[in-house]
Amino acid sequence: MNLNLKRNAQDVGLNSMNNLKWFLSDLQSIPKIDCKVMTTFSCGGGSSMGYKLNGFEVVAANDIDPEMKAHYVKNLNPKHYFLCPIKELLGKELPKELFNLDILDGSPPCSTFSIAGKREKVWGVDKHFREGQAKQVLSDLFFDFINLAARLKPKVVIAENVKGMIVGNAKGYTKMILKRFNEIGYDCQIFLVNAADCGVPQKRERVFFCCVRNDLKKRKLKLSFKNKWIGPKQACNDLQELTEKEKKETKATPMDLKWWPKTMS
Repeated sequence: MNLNLKRNAQDVGLNSMNNLKWFLSDLQSIPKIDCKVMTTFSCGGGSSMGYKLNGFEVVAANDIDPEMKAHYVKNLNPKHYFLCPIKELLGKELPKELFNLDILDGSPPCSTFSIAGKREKVWGVDKHFREGQAKQVLSDLFFDFINLAARLKPKVVIAENVKGMIVGNAKGYTKMILKRFNEIGYDCQIFLVNAADCGVPQKRERVFFCCVRNDLKKRKLKLSFKNKWIGPKQACNDLQELTEKEKKETKATPMDLKWWPKTMS
């Protein structure tokens, strides 16, 4: 993999509002590059689509939710899928190609660090991330992810999380993450990225940990966004009118009309 890649959204025709529409079938025409990715906490495959739309090959995915697995496999068809807690991957026999990854990607569940959540009160506490799943200590999952990186030794590790990780007491936790990445041989940078700067009609800030294996001796990464902020009106200006059948199916019921105003108070 060439870590000095200059490919970006514009290179694959995704940089303007007119070209942001895409379908799974479009992946067949995306120019491929020699870059293999494994994604963890993969959910429905949002980050995976970002990689695939830029020509990367997502060879493996991991999540604990059977429903998400069904959607992910149907739409993205990875060569390998591991339905298990990420911690199990630390001792499980894995395909050899996963020990030669270009990128290990993951977004460990982050509700315990959200500014809007309970934060410190639930750090270190067993919790269901979703009903029907095994209990996990959500604040430990980031370190399970780093331990997987230590085992697989990919060239690059990319992790995403909430802004709350760099606010208040959570800064100490983030310092521990950086220390652990350093211990396993990675140079890690942190970026706070606003989705609005990336052409998304939403002011949503997320923290990205971008880590490169030390032996590669690569220059520091610099981010530069040139997208104009997009408002709701511009984002929705190409929505089609509802058909008569759709208007009938979505017409407010007497119950809707009775209770909807009460949600405004």
